[in-house]
Amino acid sequence: MKKFLLVAGLACMVSVAQAEMVAPDVMIKGIAQDVITIVKQDAGSKADNQKKILALVDAEVLPNFDFTHMTQLAMGRYWKQASPEQQKALVAEFRNMLVRTYTNAFTMYRDQKIEVKPLKMAATDNDVVVNTRIIKSGGQPTAVDYKMAKLADGWKVYDVVIEAVSLVTNYRGQFSTTVQQSGIDGLIKELSGMNAGTVHKADAK
Repeated sequence: MKKFLLVAGLACMVSVAQAEMVAPDVMIKGIAQDVITIVKQDAGSKADNQKKILALVDAEVLPNFDFTHMTQLAMGRYWKQASPEQQKALVAEFRNMLVRTYTNAFTMYRDQKIEVKPLKMAATDNDVVVNTRIIKSGGQPTAVDYKMAKLADGWKVYDVVIEAVSLVTNYRGQFSTTVQQSGIDGLIKELSGMNAGTVHKADAK
């Protein structure tokens, strides 16, 4: 899971004008370059770095995710069973969880390189997959695929697939188990506790 979160975090950042519709592969390529540049330049203490990266993730990475869609997919059939208030709380907690996730991922950066493969798409395509590879010296490349949908304000990531393992599907199993045991409010409480500082289940394995 730590490897999953690291490679996902390394390639999920971009600073673009929302008025301009940037092509998905161009967006991901810009993400990769910005991440590498910023992390390499940041040579402060670990605590200072975490604060800077936290602000960076919150301001630059997460606006490029469709959290409502991601949460809906992660909840599966239980999404429709949640009330509007519960759905809102689930989206907020899922977003907060990914803030923590990507902040930790950035602090684990170790000179990886990111290769973005050219994307062939039609002008009418509204849903695409951008293929990338995370390359590190002395190791096998890691395949990372970004599922993206075209919305009114630009392309948004709604799933990240690492070596054929989906981020959304991974959380769906965890969420389903908790809902079955403790209900939707129990899941919200669990996510809230994690975001307040409780060790993440995936990290504890």
